[in-house]
Amino acid sequence: MNLSVRRIASLALIVLLAACERTGPLAPGQAPPVRIASSVPTPYPILFVTQAPLHTDFAARLSTFANHLTGAAKAPRGGALMLRYPDGSLRNLTQEAGITEAVAVREPAVYWDGGKAIFSMLAGADGGFWQLYEVTGLGKGETARIARVARQPEGFNNLSPLYASDDTILFTSDRPRTGEAHLYPQLDEYEATPTNTGIWRLDPASGALRLLNHAASGAFNPTLDSYGRIIFTRWDHLQQDQLAERDRDAERNGVALPFNSFNYASEAADARKLGTRMELFPESRSGSRGKYGEVSAFTTNFFTAWAMNQDGSNEETLNHVGQHELSFGFMIPSFRDDPALSAQTLDTLHANRVMVRRDGGLFHLREDPHAPGSYLAIAAREQDSFTTNQIVRLNGPAGMNPERMTVTQLTEAHPGDALRGGRYRNPLPLSDGRLIASHTRSVRAPEPGGTLDGLRLRWLEPDQASGLYRTGPALTPGLRSATGEELWEIEAVELRPRPRPAASSTVLEAPERAVLAEEGVSEAELRRWLVQRELALIVTRDQTSRDRAELQQPFNLRVPGGVETRAKAAPDAKVYEISHFQIFQGEQLRAYPDRPGRRVIAQPMAPQPNPANVQGPAGSVRIAKDGSTAAFVPAGRALTWQTTDAQGNAVVRERNWITFQPGEMRTCASCHGVNTRDQAQRLPPLNKPEALRELLTYWKTLPRQ
Repeated sequence: MNLSVRRIASLALIVLLAACERTGPLAPGQAPPVRIASSVPTPYPILFVTQAPLHTDFAARLSTFANHLTGAAKAPRGGALMLRYPDGSLRNLTQEAGITEAVAVREPAVYWDGGKAIFSMLAGADGGFWQLYEVTGLGKGETARIARVARQPEGFNNLSPLYASDDTILFTSDRPRTGEAHLYPQLDEYEATPTNTGIWRLDPASGALRLLNHAASGAFNPTLDSYGRIIFTRWDHLQQDQLAERDRDAERNGVALPFNSFNYASEAADARKLGTRMELFPESRSGSRGKYGEVSAFTTNFFTAWAMNQDGSNEETLNHVGQHELSFGFMIPSFRDDPALSAQTLDTLHANRVMVRRDGGLFHLREDPHAPGSYLAIAAREQDSFTTNQIVRLNGPAGMNPERMTVTQLTEAHPGDALRGGRYRNPLPLSDGRLIASHTRSVRAPEPGGTLDGLRLRWLEPDQASGLYRTGPALTPGLRSATGEELWEIEAVELRPRPRPAASSTVLEAPERAVLAEEGVSEAELRRWLVQRELALIVTRDQTSRDRAELQQPFNLRVPGGVETRAKAAPDAKVYEISHFQIFQGEQLRAYPDRPGRRVIAQPMAPQPNPANVQGPAGSVRIAKDGSTAAFVPAGRALTWQTTDAQGNAVVRERNWITFQPGEMRTCASCHGVNTRDQAQRLPPLNKPEALRELLTYWKTLPRQ
């Protein structure tokens, strides 16, 4: 539908402010003045959005999380989709297309030939839903036309769109995993705030829709890199519910429960309410005691770079990089009574020397067109930042070992976030090697009043003395609404043709292929069977093998009567026996009477067509004598896991949710993937997993229809 009709009188037309920037006295917390607007040409046109200023950074338009909410205070209307040509001239594309209703606009992405773009827009004075739109007519002398993307989910917030290599559309959405209304909205694992549910793929021609990764606390700002990978920021917040913990504390103290949290018996619309708020995984936020002594309290709160194929397969942190490489330093060991477990990372085992903060992370990743696999990002706090801070470079080309990955500072840093040169957002490396970004003069965020001192698109120039970038001229003379309000300029992209990357893919590795061949199982037939049943196959070759840098969880491990791996540096440390691999699935079971929707909590995996493991805990499979495991698991749902002893006591716990696709066959050579060497200084395991052989023997007895 073309939006050039049925619009009412303008509430917020964008006009140019043909004046220089202010040069008066500085307000407290402001950086020194920067140069006036410049007509320095860009190699290609720059597409960007304007945003009416915000006065809150909790669950609002520029926040790290829950930035999809649509109330007027959370997403102020009055913005536009703007186009700046290389000569500095500007077009207001939304106004030109006849959109005179108050709108908010966000996150444009350019088609491969540079002739059109896709973006999200929110119309109306308050409420409503973010929806996807395409804009054409971007050449000089043409007329902009804007049309809503067909067959996208209605009644949900659809954001952060981009074109996939096959012209399907990738985007984030708060549509529930199954689309069921009673599960809307999904609530995050932090404050039970509404979140998006992950990255979706839409074929506008057929309407085919699939969730690529079920993100329990949200995925943000996806982009497609030159290797054909979807690169995005994901919020890793897999921890027990702090609201339920406060309810438990109140219950113990005999006072009123602040949240009255409870569990449903299932995700069904008619599920009964249970008189419990029990959680099984991971460890308690306040600590506990078990078979292995004191269990440390566990919390996590990290936004980091993730990657997956365009079909959603092979989801993992970028190149499988972890906190040991990116956020090194002090880390709490899982068992407090085991003196061999360390509270410090082994910093000789990674090249990176710039620590990414754990109360925030990396946002607005954008690949450098002159350095494939090198991504510019904002390293920001998770709150009170408007995702502004310093610009960093994350080096992670496809295939690079995580131990070699580095983070490099490109602009000034400050341990207290008092950035004298101001703060940055949405870095954009250009095709000619230069750099622009949105910039605010605010030294801290937010300023008094809960906002920023504007955000302007500016050139960034290298400083010869420091080696860092400093702020240069503005790209526009300044933009204001019809009411005179200065608008923020954000989320710039270069309107240029670029190569369409081949879709990345992952093949079944040689040890697993060998087992299939020896068992007379056709890989294609097995994949078809998995797809028909919405299942995936996951394999680990040796659960006793762990990366040599991981000393926070048990590392001397033995399968009773089978393989044993001891750390070369601590062979006499306590040995833990592991017998079962317990898999958990994320289910929306946690609820609160005062808010709609449900929070994801970990539950033992529902029964799947795996060999019975009657001696193991619910949702588990047996660990084979060679340390291997193999299991059929549900696709399209967040999963996590742990190894346990014979009695079901947790030994080694996973720290992330992972989603698998129907028909996906995924191998992890070791429990904590080995970068270079495992704890015994061995190379990653290449054994043909016996657990896979046992699973295939069982599979051949199952019906094929």
